[in-house]
Amino acid sequence: MWASPLPLTGKTVSLTPLLPDHASDLAEAAADGDLHRLWYTTVPAPQDIGTEINRRLALQDSGSMAPFAILDSTGRAVGMTTYMNIDAANRRLEIGSTWYRTSVQRSGINTECKFLLLSHAFETLNAIAVEFRTHRLNRQSRAAIERLGAQLDGILRAHMILANGTQRDTAVYSITASEWPTIRAHLLHLLGR
Repeated sequence: MWASPLPLTGKTVSLTPLLPDHASDLAEAAADGDLHRLWYTTVPAPQDIGTEINRRLALQDSGSMAPFAILDSTGRAVGMTTYMNIDAANRRLEIGSTWYRTSVQRSGINTECKFLLLSHAFETLNAIAVEFRTHRLNRQSRAAIERLGAQLDGILRAHMILANGTQRDTAVYSITASEWPTIRAHLLHLLGR
């Protein structure tokens, strides 16, 4: 598979292929802040982590997702992320289905995590574009995506029906290969390197 998950290691965070062994840490992470109660995003409830891991691994088997566990500097899983909507023929993919335990949000882990994923996508996979998508009303997520340097491509109105029955307008962002050198320098600056 073009975008198979493989270990990616930074200074303060590591990404490792998602495994059922991560379930205990991830259940604890999901309970931190009751993230599953947020109406505008999809984070599994602590008791549903095993099911979510299995869902992501099934999508990996079908070639449409490459799921990762996000590990902090102690090796504890503090969240999940993926390469998804993988389009090998057009060398495009999305970084998404990302969530972190509340206690590590705004800690710099997201910046380094995205740096690792973007570096791999552009420098190893030779991607021509990487997308990010989030609910139009998820201001925290949109601010984090914009802080990376991604540009808003547009809003897909009434794009999805959420579990609570509301319709999600999806904000679509991207970074292109020609933008990557500038974005890379920006992210290294944010990381203090």
